[in-house]
Amino acid sequence: MKKSGKLLLQILIIAFCIFYLFPIYIVFVNSFKNRQELYANMMAPPKTLTFEYYITAMGKMNFLRSFGNSLIVTLVSIAIIVILSSMTAWMLVRTNDKLSKWIFMIFVATMIIPFHTIMMPLMQVMGWIRDHLHIPMLNTLGGLIYMNVGFGASMAVFLYHGFIKAIPVSLEEAATIDGCNKFGVFWKIVFPMLKPTTTTVMILDVIWIWNDYLLPSLAISDKARRTIPLSTASFFGQFTIEWNLAMAGLTLTIIPVIIFYLAAQKHIVKGVAAGAVKL
Repeated sequence: MKKSGKLLLQILIIAFCIFYLFPIYIVFVNSFKNRQELYANMMAPPKTLTFEYYITAMGKMNFLRSFGNSLIVTLVSIAIIVILSSMTAWMLVRTNDKLSKWIFMIFVATMIIPFHTIMMPLMQVMGWIRDHLHIPMLNTLGGLIYMNVGFGASMAVFLYHGFIKAIPVSLEEAATIDGCNKFGVFWKIVFPMLKPTTTTVMILDVIWIWNDYLLPSLAISDKARRTIPLSTASFFGQFTIEWNLAMAGLTLTIIPVIIFYLAAQKHIVKGVAAGAVKL
């Protein structure tokens, strides 16, 4: 009875995995087909294996420039999020007064606010800053990075806060007695110990920022500053959709983040378990 139950569970898991991965299969196989072959049978494998449509898609997407824009936005945003959030969480934990607790609760509360409810007011505020303070917050990679940092800080502070609470204060006190200032205590003692949480924050933010379409679509209008997800929109016209080129473009979009995720996935559960549960 137990063996049959395990077998049934395995079958259900395999069926769920097939169901979950089926859209990826559809995108991949149709990226090698011409339009006639695609419309004839969407689920069948391609008759010939050609990278013609990938080359065409890369040209239409301006792939190298879009890839560079996404890379800059992702790396710079994550670097700022990691630095500022880890320092913020450390000060909130070590201060441990009513004000720091309220500030932490505000960070946590912002995690449950849907982006769709604030996207239009956000664009109005960014437009006001551009028009009155003459700071280019819209249609620039810098403005997009600034907004990514704001939206990514809450989760990062939440994860770092839980992990830092488990670090003994005596380590920091010993470093202070040895003549280390606060800056040195954090960067030489505390921050190296935050590696599991830092890795988790980096992985989750790479997946989010690299694949994000909505925020860049609101903030970026210049074609030269488009990120990878925005560049794939060129395949979807008002009256026609180039499905084979779109599938090739989407495949090119997801390959980098899949490679990154597979290389670092073992750190996700470890980092979340090490940080988030210690509240």
